[in-house]
Amino acid sequence: MKAFHEVRNYNSDFMVWQSAYENISFLAHWHQELELIYVRSGIARFSINDDEFTAHDGDLVFVDTGDFHYSDSYEYKNVLDFIVFDPSVISPYYHHAHFAHPLVIADRLEEYGISGDTQQLFSCVEKELREQKPYYKEIVSGMLREFVYRLRRSHPRCDETSTARSHRTEMLYDMQNLLTYIDEHYSENITLSFAAERMNFSESHFSKVFKKLVGINFVTYINAVRIEQAAAMLKTSGAKITDIAMHCGFGNVRSFNRTFKEFTGYTPSQFLHLPDAEAQHFSYYRRKTNQKEYVQNDSLTVVPNPPRQEHPPNRTESIPYERSQKTIQGDF
Repeated sequence: MKAFHEVRNYNSDFMVWQSAYENISFLAHWHQELELIYVRSGIARFSINDDEFTAHDGDLVFVDTGDFHYSDSYEYKNVLDFIVFDPSVISPYYHHAHFAHPLVIADRLEEYGISGDTQQLFSCVEKELREQKPYYKEIVSGMLREFVYRLRRSHPRCDETSTARSHRTEMLYDMQNLLTYIDEHYSENITLSFAAERMNFSESHFSKVFKKLVGINFVTYINAVRIEQAAAMLKTSGAKITDIAMHCGFGNVRSFNRTFKEFTGYTPSQFLHLPDAEAQHFSYYRRKTNQKEYVQNDSLTVVPNPPRQEHPPNRTESIPYERSQKTIQGDF
């Protein structure tokens, strides 16, 4: 599934991807790669695992392997630079950094002595990947390796051996397995109680954890998976709408039609007759703006943002170090 478990397609066997987007949010997903997000300008709001925060221009966001993350920045303007790469690019023995907080504000980058290097990294990686001159892979790998380990040298980290940290890691792993199960068994009757039992949570606790990690509630997520599959089948399979509804886990066509329109703005019949180009650029997810699209030549689903609010939040909303360190029990 593109929006949640992201499996990135690279142009070659060199697993490094770079791009920049203006005024976007993106839906909750996770992947095995590392992801660096640099706020070139403006403001963006992120959620990574159990941390929710606002980043400003000059800040860096570090998404480690397996982290759940999304950006809900619909009221802000921003320019975000992305570098996504497989951990093996920098080391065959890479382990999760377990940073105390995924946000590295501009002042901290300056304090660590890597502020200028951060901007240069994104510019140089973009140029090297675009031009692909001799030894570009070695140059990009070397730059990423040096930058990540200089950041790990300076940025505060959590106690990797603590009971809370171990419990949190196990919980994230179980959640990944659950989402993978849903992607593979979306046609079945997957109930909240079933999902909660797989996570060894009560239903109320599971609902709270799921909403915090994924950004939408469990029922919405299930329906999003099913509607995405249904939309693809409508355009490619030639099957009857009734058969597609049953295949995608809906008990009756009436429920399928209602849910499909809630997510896409179209009935299945209307969607079926959309031009292919228009249908392919519809994300099938309805959040806080009606304008959504897939990123061209990429698997990440983004949400173009409307104009930002008149009074953006102060930087004091981002408190990566002064905040108390929450335990997994207290936060989830």
